[in-house]
Amino acid sequence: MTSDEARGTLPPLTTDGDPDASCEQPWSDLKTAQDVEAWISGYDTELQRCIKSTGATGHGVCFSLRHGGQVFMGTAEGTILLDVTPEAAWAAPVIAAATGTEAPPGQIWMLPDDQLTQLVLGLSSLIASTRMVASHRYKAKQY
Repeated sequence: MTSDEARGTLPPLTTDGDPDASCEQPWSDLKTAQDVEAWISGYDTELQRCIKSTGATGHGVCFSLRHGGQVFMGTAEGTILLDVTPEAAWAAPVIAAATGTEAPPGQIWMLPDDQLTQLVLGLSSLIASTRMVASHRYKAKQY
C-alpha cells in the first residue's frame, strides 16, 4: 500500500460530541509492517492538515471493532494513548500481545510510541472501520 492509497482511505474529522456515523470509513486489513507504516504516514499527514487551524487537543483516530466497541488512539509526547471502551475490553489481550505490555487496571492505556506499528498491525484484522477524531478527552469517564 502506498501512502497515497492510505491517504485516500482516511475518514473525515469528527469529535466525541459529534460522532457522525457517515464519517466512518471501512478498514482495509493491513498485512505487513510496510502497509501499517504507509497508513500511519498518510493518516498523520491528513490529520495534521485537518486540525492545523483548529488547535484541537486530544485528536486521533477511533477504531470501531468488528465484534463491538471502539478504541480511541492518539499520541502525545512520545506516548500512545488508547481509550478502550468497555464494549471493546475483549480486545485487551490482543493489545497486550501485540505491544508486549500488561493491560492497565482501567480503560486507558499508555504505550511507548515505538509500539505504534505493532499495535496497528495486531489490531488490523479486528477493525471494521475508522474515523478521525478532532477532540477526545482521554482519562475522562464517558461511558
